[in-house]
Amino acid sequence: MMVRNGLAFVSALGLLLGLGTASAKAADAAKKKCDLSFSLTEWAAIYESAKGTGTITCDDGRSIPVTVTSKGAGLTAGKFRIDDGHGEFNAVKNPEELLGSYGAAEAHGGAVKSGQASVLTKGKVNLALAGHGEGWNAGVAIDKFTIARR
Repeated sequence: MMVRNGLAFVSALGLLLGLGTASAKAADAAKKKCDLSFSLTEWAAIYESAKGTGTITCDDGRSIPVTVTSKGAGLTAGKFRIDDGHGEFNAVKNPEELLGSYGAAEAHGGAVKSGQASVLTKGKVNLALAGHGEGWNAGVAIDKFTIARR
């Protein structure tokens, strides 16, 4: 009798663990992969300020038109424009989670053809940004990058 109860317990435990794994896989499948395309104009002289527009596009077909702004301070100077910026978010359940302010520390530099890459974070949401443009910039700064609905 004890062996039969033990087998029943192990079977029930296995079933529960299997359901837990299945529900975790379903939760991951429910997450959406989203990207950000943007353009941005920035100037910096100790204080940085940048603004532009973009679109968040998700693999479920949803898109959100956004404004992007960046403000920061540090040992930095320059003026540049990014026309083909791209960002990749980690997967999220709801694209609305992507709106808000991200923090970053960055180093940048360039002349005539300028480039920039950053990794930003907002709680559990991460955003990797890259872009190319024209202008000049050099320095190190701590920034706040904000994405808001347009």
